[in-house]
Amino acid sequence: MKPTHPPIQGRKVRFALAGCGRIAKNHFESIKKLADDAELVDVCDTDPAALQAAVAQTGARGHADFASMLAATEADCVVLTTPSGLHPRQCIEAAKAGFHVMTEKPMATRWQEGLDMVRACDEASVRLFVVKQNRRNPTLQMLKNAVSQGRFGRIYMVTVNVFWSRPQAYYDSAKWRGTWEFDGGAFMNQASHYVDLLDWIVGPVESIMAYTGTLARNIEVEDTGVAAIKWRNGAMGSINVTMLTYPKNLEGSITILGEKGSVVVGGMAVNEIKHWEFAEPHAMDAQIQDASYQTTSVYGFGHPLYYRNVIDVLQGKANAETDGREGLKSLELLIGLYQSARDGKRVNLPLHY
Repeated sequence: MKPTHPPIQGRKVRFALAGCGRIAKNHFESIKKLADDAELVDVCDTDPAALQAAVAQTGARGHADFASMLAATEADCVVLTTPSGLHPRQCIEAAKAGFHVMTEKPMATRWQEGLDMVRACDEASVRLFVVKQNRRNPTLQMLKNAVSQGRFGRIYMVTVNVFWSRPQAYYDSAKWRGTWEFDGGAFMNQASHYVDLLDWIVGPVESIMAYTGTLARNIEVEDTGVAAIKWRNGAMGSINVTMLTYPKNLEGSITILGEKGSVVVGGMAVNEIKHWEFAEPHAMDAQIQDASYQTTSVYGFGHPLYYRNVIDVLQGKANAETDGREGLKSLELLIGLYQSARDGKRVNLPLHY
């Protein structure tokens, strides 16, 4: 069912945000950068100190819990930057209350809950946006365009590496971190945006075989994992993830090897084009140096661009780049990875549902 809310015109798009922790700062800054078209009117957090800091930073009204914020806010869209396991319930509550919903990754930690989120927003005729800000990285935009234009010819092999570091202190910083119910492991949480690249850039996945392990951290979930992947287009490849890199984040990369081209996008967070070579020249090749950028943040700089699209959609000017159904694609891959690792078997996609 398509949303029936009329386009927002003649005023700013109003946002209310739940969860004032680590990633929320990117959302605060994005809304501030787009202040001509957007405003943050309400925030909530169950941690009084985090709430007080957010109110001081943004000037938004503060609420001690999600229900009281929903009851009081005049926002158009509710943003979920809460622990991942809370996203489904909060999304459904917001949708039933008539709000559009934007949720951070992963949209859910269970497959059925992801489906429930999409269904609830459909039934309430509101929009569901799933944050995939890395898609807006200029390096990945170039790579996506090269694939879409057929510059690789047939794609033979794809490798995605996420070699980052998360010390025990990171997991100990909040009780929900490192748990199955609220967080998910290295694949589900830290590498979620990289799992997203498997389908978004290369195409639908046919099957997955995975191993996961908790090698060093005192947590419920995995700190390390690998998976072999076969795509429907015949390409083969792997994704290799660890949060145990010594002594700090080292690499977030994707390599694509094809019939007529080879590309490596690397750096700490797919922020540098390391290799770019094709059989046929193209005008986009002149943009290689401009596309690469320096960063000390694994989040990149895509959040403001993501918000720009959401605002344009709610103003009736654009289509959603990453809606709930698009978000389900990477969730399906993640669940498939975990099923394979759990059962010691190859998992074929799509999942049955």
